Amino acid sequence: MGGLLHSASRREIPMRKKTLFKGLVQVYTGKGKGKTTAALGLALRAVGHRYKVLVIQFLKGGIAYGELRSAKKLAPYLTLVPMGREHFVNKKDPHPTDIRWAQKGWELAKRSVHSRKYQIVILDEINVAVEYGMVPLQELLALMKSKPENVELVLTGRWARPEVLRRADLVTEMREIKHYYKKGIESRVGIER
Repeated sequence: MGGLLHSASRREIPMRKKTLFKGLVQVYTGKGKGKTTAALGLALRAVGHRYKVLVIQFLKGGIAYGELRSAKKLAPYLTLVPMGREHFVNKKDPHPTDIRWAQKGWELAKRSVHSRKYQIVILDEINVAVEYGMVPLQELLALMKSKPENVELVLTGRWARPEVLRRADLVTEMREIKHYYKKGIESRVGIER
């Protein structure tokens, strides 16, 4: 059985310049759990094929999410950049610091999508940043339209706008049916963070 198990730490896989035949736009939205998890699963699969993946996490920062540690272990294939503070953002009155983080993340997103350095760019919680007025909807739509053909663009977060859904190639809506938070079970290390 030992021959079936492979550890990335045991052997270095040479990086290959890979291109996708046709990169698409995927959206994971809805009120249910699993949007970021689905995008990170896609990233893990892509890294296994030696694609370079960038994940920009809007409105997230200051919390030791497990994916940050994983990204360090999967470098240089996976790069994860948190763009936010550890505090929840007030939708009705975002703090100026949160707005600056979102704008920095957005500028990085635009540069990265067009840099041709990454085959997959995941904009985690971008739909929330748009809903909160921190990233202009028209700019997101323009990026969806102008992205290079060989870049897969993944957008996550609740409240994906109808215009985003229409322009996307794939839309998955996470719907909550039952959640253990309602039983008082809080966020757990290694599961939710």
